[in-house]
Amino acid sequence: NLLIAAETAYAARPILKSHLAWEILKGLKKNSRSAEIIDGNDGGRLRFDKLLAAAIVLSKVIRQETQQKRVGIILPPGKGGLLANLATLLAGKVPVNLNFTAGEKAIQSCIAQAGLDKFITADPFVRKMSSFTWPPNKQLVLLDRVLPPLKTRIGLWLVLSKILSPSLLASILKVPKKGGSEEAVLLFTSGSSGEPKGVVLSHRNLLANVNQFGSRIDLHSSDKILGCLPLFHSFGCTVTMWYPMIEGVTVVTYPSPLEVAKLAELIEEHSINLLLATPTFLRGYLRKATKEQFASLKLVITGAEKLPKKVAESFEERFGKPVLEGYGLTETSPVTNVNLPDAVKPAGSRGPVLPNHRFGSVGLFIPGVAVRITDPDANEPLPLHQSGMIWLRGSNIFEGYLGQPEKTASVMKNGWFKTGDLGRVDEDGFLYIEGRLSRFSKIGGEMVPHETVEDLINKAIGHGDDVRHIAIVGVPDEAKGEALVLLSSNPDIDLQALRSKLTEEGIPALWIPKKIVDVPEIPMLASGKLDIKGCETVARAAE
Repeated sequence: NLLIAAETAYAARPILKSHLAWEILKGLKKNSRSAEIIDGNDGGRLRFDKLLAAAIVLSKVIRQETQQKRVGIILPPGKGGLLANLATLLAGKVPVNLNFTAGEKAIQSCIAQAGLDKFITADPFVRKMSSFTWPPNKQLVLLDRVLPPLKTRIGLWLVLSKILSPSLLASILKVPKKGGSEEAVLLFTSGSSGEPKGVVLSHRNLLANVNQFGSRIDLHSSDKILGCLPLFHSFGCTVTMWYPMIEGVTVVTYPSPLEVAKLAELIEEHSINLLLATPTFLRGYLRKATKEQFASLKLVITGAEKLPKKVAESFEERFGKPVLEGYGLTETSPVTNVNLPDAVKPAGSRGPVLPNHRFGSVGLFIPGVAVRITDPDANEPLPLHQSGMIWLRGSNIFEGYLGQPEKTASVMKNGWFKTGDLGRVDEDGFLYIEGRLSRFSKIGGEMVPHETVEDLINKAIGHGDDVRHIAIVGVPDEAKGEALVLLSSNPDIDLQALRSKLTEEGIPALWIPKKIVDVPEIPMLASGKLDIKGCETVARAAE
């Protein structure tokens, strides 16, 4: 009830009625010379005043190029990607960052759903991504061709944007001051468990989340963020693009989160303070980075998949930095929970210091988010400390799926969002995720968690959980409804020996895989998450 009351109070904040472009305009003006984008790929720098001037000029080009409501952006994190997104907003359009690592069918689905006819990209990226099925040339707006002839106009706007007040500038550019529940950004879900769904995020959603997240991590204007997560990824979009522009924090960009050796060099070279990564990318740092390179980091926050204990322990032991697990979904803009370093107890204080961090949890709820736990089948409310379906409510909860009212209605009930994740909340308010509903199988009437079975198998065969060699998939079974199949990239696992070992450990027969499917590697998404749909396709093809 306290969380619900806090959520209701938070929802009344005036900033939530504002417009994303207006708040960014104020942020860029306020921090025009103190913050910048540093492109880790070519070393180029784009100060916030120059970013604003270039975006104003590009916004006019975008307005001329398309009458459509939305504009496609096919770019990695970098000066160009951030500029394209900002210019699209200033043009009064909705940016749609497309996942260029997805399959052709998924991309065509996104383009059709969003009604896109123009795509902002750059010539070098088009050449680099030769395997990508690019839209026709006449639909592409190439930054490296469009911007150079406009240098004089950019220079003029650089002067004007310094002289004019934010209000006058907004008035000239026709940037509204109120956005509220109107669509601001369209993101597509990763499609890890089906066809991509268009997630409509409003001005209210994104401003709430920037505000909520910002109040918890408390970065200063002298701090720097590493921006290497894709812009089509909700964390990359909100936390490493909109948040720095509004709050005036320098962002060091790099086109890929996979090149960990190069990223470690950038962290050291630019004294970066905030690192966002998935456990998959943290494993890469363990192999390629040194303690000295990570000396400047204040916070290392991970999400998107469960943080294995061994990865967390190895990382802290190697670099002297605790890994803080958080939680969020595309539909929640994305952050809802985050662990933070515990406060230092004041000298001489006898009173308790409230914890900010609890290993195994995804942290406390950020301000303005309420939670409800229900029975997964009956949807009846359960006590918070009991495990069940997690429902969330807050100003950061999305407006719905694009053009899919039935799917929206299936996850939204009276303002509450059904996450699809199962978990519980402890007595201090820390949320524990116990698995995604899509990663459970109902076998003989019993809910069997795939992640727990994977942990048990890794233990039985002496595998660490620091590298993913296995994945459990549920397949249809006439007798029991579903059965488990083990995908393995380790050809040495013997099914009979594994069964015996698991039986000896007292593991129920329903939890033991009925067969092993050998694969060259476990299907993964570009975001570092397990590709559930890809795993299911492989398992069913082997049936």
